[in-house]
Amino acid sequence: MSRSENELEGVTLLGNQNTKYTYDYNPKLLEKFPNKHPENDYMVMLNCPEFTSLCPKTGQPDFADIHINYIPDQSIVESKSLKLYLFSFRNHGDFHEDCVNIIMKDLIALMDPKYIEVEGVFMPRGGISIYPFACYGKPGTVYETRATDRLFASIDRRSHK
Repeated sequence: MSRSENELEGVTLLGNQNTKYTYDYNPKLLEKFPNKHPENDYMVMLNCPEFTSLCPKTGQPDFADIHINYIPDQSIVESKSLKLYLFSFRNHGDFHEDCVNIIMKDLIALMDPKYIEVEGVFMPRGGISIYPFACYGKPGTVYETRATDRLFASIDRRSHK
């Protein structure tokens, strides 16, 4: 097996012409591949401007722009699998805050990144916009401190005067 084939071992969705879209929450859709530069700190920034889920009480759709930023360690999320995973929330009933935390926890379980943050910019419903922000840094590292700093910076950034 060549090096590039080895690197893509376990990546099954990329290039598949018969993609099946699942609209029920499914974290098993997530795939990863090795980070070729784990010694470097760099940010991977992903955006999903067409995220949808359902209100768990009314069943009405909720629309959001989901921002995912992370510093990888040994693994990187494969973007097509992330897209299919995020689509799987389409019929999932959960509050905005839950969706953002679930996404973050699933990506931590998949990749074990040095640092990750997930922000949901949800469209207003009933005249109220909700922007949940969750972040994580590996315990006992500078990334843990950075996560705390970023959490409070997000509060300051969105605070109402």
